[in-house]
Amino acid sequence: MANKLDKKTKIYAVLFVLLIFGYIYLESTKKQPINWFPSFVAKHKIPLGTYVLNKELSSIFPSNNIETVAIPPYVYLQDSTRTGTYFFVDEALNFGDAEFLRLLKFVARGNDVFISTHGMNIDTLNFETERLVSKNLDEKVFFKQLNKAFKGIEYSYDRPFINQVFTKIDTLNTTVLGITGYINANEERTEEGINFVKHSYGKGNFYLHTFPEVFTNYNTLHEINHQHTANILSYLREDIPILWDAYYKTGKSKITSPLQYLLGSKHLKWAYYMALIGILVFVIFEGKRKQRSIPIITPLKNQTVAFTRTIANMYFEKQEHKNIAEHKISYLLEFIRVKLHIQTIKIDAVFYENVALRSGNSLEDVEKLFKFCDAIHLKNQITNEELIKLNSLIEKFKKTIQYGK
Repeated sequence: MANKLDKKTKIYAVLFVLLIFGYIYLESTKKQPINWFPSFVAKHKIPLGTYVLNKELSSIFPSNNIETVAIPPYVYLQDSTRTGTYFFVDEALNFGDAEFLRLLKFVARGNDVFISTHGMNIDTLNFETERLVSKNLDEKVFFKQLNKAFKGIEYSYDRPFINQVFTKIDTLNTTVLGITGYINANEERTEEGINFVKHSYGKGNFYLHTFPEVFTNYNTLHEINHQHTANILSYLREDIPILWDAYYKTGKSKITSPLQYLLGSKHLKWAYYMALIGILVFVIFEGKRKQRSIPIITPLKNQTVAFTRTIANMYFEKQEHKNIAEHKISYLLEFIRVKLHIQTIKIDAVFYENVALRSGNSLEDVEKLFKFCDAIHLKNQITNEELIKLNSLIEKFKKTIQYGK
């Protein structure tokens, strides 16, 4: 029966392992889904990374020096001699007050700052934004730049995104450069708003844009929309460096942990999973093979009472009442030394008085007990009645200590 069970267990184990490896094979060979994570990182080649734009900037602006800034603007702009167009593109940007103040000073000296992100409420420049929502699911988004040089061409975008528009602008210092909205099935505009502006500040300009997806790999490689990207970039100056921000990014631009490195590669990821599964299988089956039933060990019985009874019966049967009495007197003296902390070297009136005070017995009862003990010591043999009397006196003495009179 046991051999039959072992054989069945082995069959199940082999089937389980084959099932695991079959699953791993199917998972490792199937087509991986497209990663639509909005990273906006220059090193990422996923659809919403900015690898293509970052590589093409040098050819688009051959006379400009392209510099990557991987530190916060607050730190980078400590040097007041910095010049260029500070280029920010990310899903969300949140500058601190002190940091934005340095950007203001940077622009006031004659530089530019280009910011493309979803939603920005910049109280310092009197800008506010809100989300533009289409009324029907069949409507499509449009983007249009107002510069006549672009001939009023409109562009669209077929991926879901957050379409933000400016609801408040500083009309005295701001120029509207682009708009966005929605068109229904009848080619009628149902919603419209401003999504690209130029704001003059000091000797420089802020360019504020609410559609960062236009700079991603997916859009720049589009057969039509790449021109939309080029039109927006045409506002960048060619006489100063372009400072590409690599600090404010939703995605991670570099590997920050060994596990991220393992899971970042398809082959290493599945090798890691196989190792974990192998360890799990080893623990399950190896642990089962090595485990043995633990025998129940019955604890040893306390034989002290039985032993005492046996010894007592031996003395009693041999009529050695004197030896029993001597033992009981010795145990009584030991009891007094341990419990009452009274020396028993000298049995006298002082001893009687101390024992009576500490035990709660009367002085007469204590004297009676120990004088009877002295009488026992002087006899060679004692009777059964004398042994019983001695035991009664000792038990009465102990009970008084334990329970009181």
